[in-house]
Amino acid sequence: MNKYVTGTIIKQLREKRNITQSELAKTLNVSDKTVSKWETGRGYPDITLIEPIAKTLGISVIELLSGDNIINSNRSFNMLKIKFYVCPICGNIITATGESVISCCGITLPPLEAEMPDEEHNLAKERVEDEYYVSLEHNMTKEHYISFIAAIYDDGVQIVKLYPEGNAEARFKAGRVRMFYYYCNKHGLFKITR
Repeated sequence: MNKYVTGTIIKQLREKRNITQSELAKTLNVSDKTVSKWETGRGYPDITLIEPIAKTLGISVIELLSGDNIINSNRSFNMLKIKFYVCPICGNIITATGESVISCCGITLPPLEAEMPDEEHNLAKERVEDEYYVSLEHNMTKEHYISFIAAIYDDGVQIVKLYPEGNAEARFKAGRVRMFYYYCNKHGLFKITR
């Protein structure tokens, strides 16, 4: 987030929607000089105006606060472009198949960057009839554990949530699995192809 709400994003979106400063000011019940101050960085909108500004400009509050106008280029819902977000506070797991601004527990979450596994995070997979049995030889303590394993299919994702002091293993239907992702709470996200 650049300071609070950037005037640049307000100006860009206002002009994109062909709204004048006066029209925006009238909608928000402020003066056009106030809107001008926001756009030139000489002032910031009051917190009570954030939601009405976002609504008027056709953007989410999170996008307005972050200064990012998210345009999703993955309109074909390509599962191979899936992104994972994990909240460091509550452990919530969120997925998206395109560009997005994700927030949980009051913080904006960055998409996790998947790495190729190292020796400590090597996922073993075995096909047993119509399923994949996957497992890791990984400590599962309260301080260091695998949080989830996910199978990515052509048309969806299946996530198995794991817990400390359990086993780092899961079973997935074998049909059309393209890749597996798994997340270590200390070392991040890993991925392997089927």
